[in-house]
Amino acid sequence: MFHLGWFLGNGFGIQPWHTTFSGRGMTEWMKPDLYRDLTSSLERGGYDYVFIEDTSMVEDTYGGSAETTLRRGFMAPKNDPMPLVPLMVQHSRHIGVIATLSTTQYPPYLAARQGVTLDHLTEGRFGMNIVTSVTHRVGQNFGLDKLPPHDERYARAAEWMDVVGKLWSSWGEDALVLDPAVPRYADHTKVAPIDHRGEHFSVRGPLNTVPGPQRRPVIAQAGNSVPGRELAAAYADTMLAMGRDVAQMKAFRQDMRARAAAHGRNPDDLKVMFLVTPMLGETDAHAREREEERVRYMSSDAAIERALWELSYISGGEVDFASFDLDAKMPDIIGNGEQSSMRQYVTGNEDKTLRDVVTSVRQIGDLGLIGSPDTVAAMMGELMAEVGGDGFLFYPEVTRRTIAEYADGLSPALRRRGLIRDGYDHATLRENLRAF
Repeated sequence: MFHLGWFLGNGFGIQPWHTTFSGRGMTEWMKPDLYRDLTSSLERGGYDYVFIEDTSMVEDTYGGSAETTLRRGFMAPKNDPMPLVPLMVQHSRHIGVIATLSTTQYPPYLAARQGVTLDHLTEGRFGMNIVTSVTHRVGQNFGLDKLPPHDERYARAAEWMDVVGKLWSSWGEDALVLDPAVPRYADHTKVAPIDHRGEHFSVRGPLNTVPGPQRRPVIAQAGNSVPGRELAAAYADTMLAMGRDVAQMKAFRQDMRARAAAHGRNPDDLKVMFLVTPMLGETDAHAREREEERVRYMSSDAAIERALWELSYISGGEVDFASFDLDAKMPDIIGNGEQSSMRQYVTGNEDKTLRDVVTSVRQIGDLGLIGSPDTVAAMMGELMAEVGGDGFLFYPEVTRRTIAEYADGLSPALRRRGLIRDGYDHATLRENLRAF
């Protein structure tokens, strides 16, 4: 069996709002109903978690202004996902929710305290996706002129994780006495300051709240660069990985398992989830028609504008791709943002035009998963058998139609083949991740 997750790629932000099946998305994206529907439906479909993206800025790199961002609703507006998390799990009992926290935005003490609080409120189903932020616009909202260089951000994130972990351990396993006769709530000798003094952080501790059901929330990581891999290998329970083909996916997973072992961890405790957007249809022919429609759309002005906007963003906000000639060669630019994502566009495409690249390269591909639920389920089983595990993280648009296609169409087909869970054996997110 393998695990399933859902990547909420627009975060607690504006979802599809002007498409045929977007309903009242334009005015209801900021309310909890859609997200509660999502988690309860995905629990029915046997998913382990929903993974929420987040960022704190209005991007204005593309075209030198926020006009495109706000006209089309690209990553803005967007709400803070943390208050949404306990609301999302209200109509479910097992599925977890992983929300993104940036080490640029959150002091370690605040993050550690918030993480434990949400672990209590979700009864052990909370996870934290640790990121270092992407663009200078985020840094400028938190007291920085520019984000530090990519590798420096990850070095800081490693210390951040060390501090947060110490805070979660500042209450001993038997610190809670809970004896009303004395009365004695906790043993003060089992609750200790951490007295951390490091290069980036100075934190006394201890944490001022009791450990949650998981003692520490599940940790997720999404960076696929070498520093990102090292951070995941040291601390993560699950990670988002980019998948291009079987050989690359298998090599990536083997690399991550080796890195985890080098950190003294059991490699089975790190679940590598490959990001993919299958194209589902009522039949194989219907799915191919939908894929042909998607390919045609990629050459439209609207799709090209979005692709150029995304390149401007993932460059770290350093490069305005509106300034380049679409019919000139693809610029050889990696930038200071999502470097692994930028390399997907640049590497091997140096002799192609920018137009060719943005109309053909997909940051999140389908891995050939095009067809009816039965067809896609069979292909997923074959693919994961070759890769060796651990699962898939789906990234479709969030409409109730799409949710039903995955939860009530694809999941039953996967279950018939014994490929995904048909129930949950444990109470917490970490336990369910480690169940197989």
